[in-house]
Amino acid sequence: MTSRHLPLAAVILGLVAPHASAENWPHWRGEGGNGVSKSATPPTTWSETENVKWKVEIPGRGSGSPIVWEDRVYVVTSVPAENGESDALDFLLMCIDRESGDVVWQKTATTGAPHEGTHNTNNYASASPTTDGQHVYAHFGSQGLYCFTMDGQPVWDRDFGDMKTLFEFGEGSSPTLAGDKIIVPWDHEGPSSLYALDKLTGEILWQVERDEPTNWATPLIVEHDGRQQVVMNGQNYARAYDLETGEELWRCAGQTRRPAASAVALGDTAFVMSGFRGAFLGAFKLDGQGDIEGSPQVLWTKDSDTPDIASPLLSGGRLYYYKEKTGILTCLDAATGEPHYASQRTRLRTTYASPVAANGYVYLSDRDGTTIVIKDADEYQEVATNSIGETIDATPAPVDNQLFIRGERRLFCIEE
Repeated sequence: MTSRHLPLAAVILGLVAPHASAENWPHWRGEGGNGVSKSATPPTTWSETENVKWKVEIPGRGSGSPIVWEDRVYVVTSVPAENGESDALDFLLMCIDRESGDVVWQKTATTGAPHEGTHNTNNYASASPTTDGQHVYAHFGSQGLYCFTMDGQPVWDRDFGDMKTLFEFGEGSSPTLAGDKIIVPWDHEGPSSLYALDKLTGEILWQVERDEPTNWATPLIVEHDGRQQVVMNGQNYARAYDLETGEELWRCAGQTRRPAASAVALGDTAFVMSGFRGAFLGAFKLDGQGDIEGSPQVLWTKDSDTPDIASPLLSGGRLYYYKEKTGILTCLDAATGEPHYASQRTRLRTTYASPVAANGYVYLSDRDGTTIVIKDADEYQEVATNSIGETIDATPAPVDNQLFIRGERRLFCIEE
């Protein structure tokens, strides 16, 4: 790990960073982690040319979702190393002007050769960046976590070692910012941990060992009774930890093999699910202690049609999720678990990107480049079917009157 000393004023400013405004999308699941923008009004129709403000080529391969802060969009990617070293990659963070699509700056976080392979649909830049408006953080898993100023100056970096993922499927969990901390998940076939780092220095504040194999979920930060919790998926247990200390607060078994979906939350309830070689969704009260399996803290569960890779969406008290390889969509009442509709057939077939909601609509994207827009309502109602003509694995970002979609080759700004 390396770090660069910051002026005292910058440290103090970082500790009191302003709350993200409604015009930002600082995390791949939005500001609250549920996949919802409360203010954006993006278009519902587009094509490769219609309602496209701009589109810009993104070099190399990456599927980390775009994030947006004020007039800048940030994405990560990996490209063949400029030094020509065999198998080596340059791991890049790119800053793009939101108005023009021009690249404002591009920084090489690190250069290195991956120590193991990855799934043919995955890549080596699949974790999404995150920002608090003072710094932007790019996580490349085994290649390290990197902190930059908003104008691209390196601040610190930390190396967590090498992950050994199940079947060499590759990496992809994204970090989450919470107050003065950045929470980094590290579940793999080796020693697994959850880390809390000082976001200004990269120093480890706490590290909790986890008896969990490979997991691609991202931590969710929630608050209950004045205490912030880190809710984390896992093959063995869904769990919550105290944000300040890392103490495990509660756990519940039931998830399926190699989970990838991240948790969402409403009020004092967290929803954790997985869907590979089985299906499980649990609604867990946040006041649990210890092992809550079979207790009143498990409000309800589901055992069908839960997502494999894409995370759920929680909007307007409705919990949306779809199966990866069928596009079957379910919408539940989050309070009761009762379906508004279930086993709903859609035009979607293979879904990696997670759904997002804005302005009364839900946006559902397929790996074939299709995005279906439906009403954010108790009844299923399709509004439009759109395509950008290339694979979509990253989750779109709705901000103001725009929707940012990262395709396999290009980043699109959709605007009427």
